[in-house]
Amino acid sequence: MQPNTLLDALLDEAGVSRAGLAAHVNQAGRARGLALRYEHTAVARWIKGQRPRGQVPDLICEVLAARLHRTVTLDDIGLGVPGVAAEPHGSPLNGFVDRATALWRSDEQQRPHVLGAPAVTGTPAVMPVWEWENPPEDVDVSRSGQTHVRMADIEMLRAARAHYELMYRRAGGIATRSRIVGFLNAETAPLLRGSYTDRMGRQLHRATGGLVAVAGICAYDSDAHGLAQRYFHQALRLAKASGDRGLGAYVIALLVNQSLFMREYRQAVAFAEAALRTAGQQITPALASDLSAMQAKAYAHLGDGGSALACIRNAEAAAERIRRGHEPDETGYVQPGLVNVQVAEALLSLGDLPAAREHATAAVDSPAHERGRVHRLAMLSHIELRQGEADRAVRTAAEMAERARGMESQRLRDRLRAVRGQLVASGCAGAEETAELIDGALRVPL
Repeated sequence: MQPNTLLDALLDEAGVSRAGLAAHVNQAGRARGLALRYEHTAVARWIKGQRPRGQVPDLICEVLAARLHRTVTLDDIGLGVPGVAAEPHGSPLNGFVDRATALWRSDEQQRPHVLGAPAVTGTPAVMPVWEWENPPEDVDVSRSGQTHVRMADIEMLRAARAHYELMYRRAGGIATRSRIVGFLNAETAPLLRGSYTDRMGRQLHRATGGLVAVAGICAYDSDAHGLAQRYFHQALRLAKASGDRGLGAYVIALLVNQSLFMREYRQAVAFAEAALRTAGQQITPALASDLSAMQAKAYAHLGDGGSALACIRNAEAAAERIRRGHEPDETGYVQPGLVNVQVAEALLSLGDLPAAREHATAAVDSPAHERGRVHRLAMLSHIELRQGEADRAVRTAAEMAERARGMESQRLRDRLRAVRGQLVASGCAGAEETAELIDGALRVPL
């Protein structure tokens, strides 16, 4: 059950409280001979995703239309018939824009039903990927609106994506998320609702897709997995509207990474395969290497060593073809050593400690941004401890803790806690001192 952000947004626009809507719906029902006794708790359930029964959706439209002085449809309030194409403003893409911007608004306002929504699994998780792969394509993405979109606006969105991605790498997703969501609401939403030609619209949707993907990364890093998934699905839809298959494959790589975290290993394999197959020539060596490496990790967790090793070979071959300066901005995260650390994780799952150690060491010896270096050091420390080299593991963990200071990231905290637990359990010399150093990094609340 997904939160109904459209209804929540219209209530806010109309200036109607939940109790107020319930009272107005009861009153409108009486005019139709219905004895309704709804309270604010019922409206809260509707906003959380429960569908009201009978004539109530029509009554909600009637009440909100009177307040807003315009026609309000079932699709406008997020209660259209499932599976039936919505045409609230003449185009399914326009309807998507309304739903997307409503989610941004709910996130900025920190609505609990949005922040705490669980990630979907099964068919709802797969459908956005299937829809990205398959027809119909968007024939015309032009739109008429109040704001005239210019090339300078597109450049602003691209600069914002680079800015917030760098902030995420330096400070973590928790510190960055509120900033990027505020930007989406204040700057991006008016542009999407604006006026643009098909050609300009495709550039707008591509720039917005890259920005929304970073918002999803920040939500993922904040442990808001349902919200992150919805941002990734939005970014995938925007990528399709842009016509850029490479951008879509990048977004799917983010979904693969989330699937691995959620232990949906078969889904991770399938998503990666979909990206590699569908993007075709538009996929870059950097992205191909990352997707293949993540596939290797998934196969390793499934116990399929042969497939894992084949994917490792594919990842290493693709990594050798990477040419800096010939990659899109989004794949800048595939830095030297990233494939090594991904392969190290796969080999660790397969039980090949010496090979995993070799790759983890190569990853640490390669240049990386601070966030990536923390993850690499955590992996190396874990492997060193598994190989009985406690002194080395302690030193590596100490460096990891120092580099993690100042970053607000739930994922990094998970890694720090895991390494701390392993060191303490080993009882090796220096473990307690390094554990205290890690505690210091964890002491400040997020």
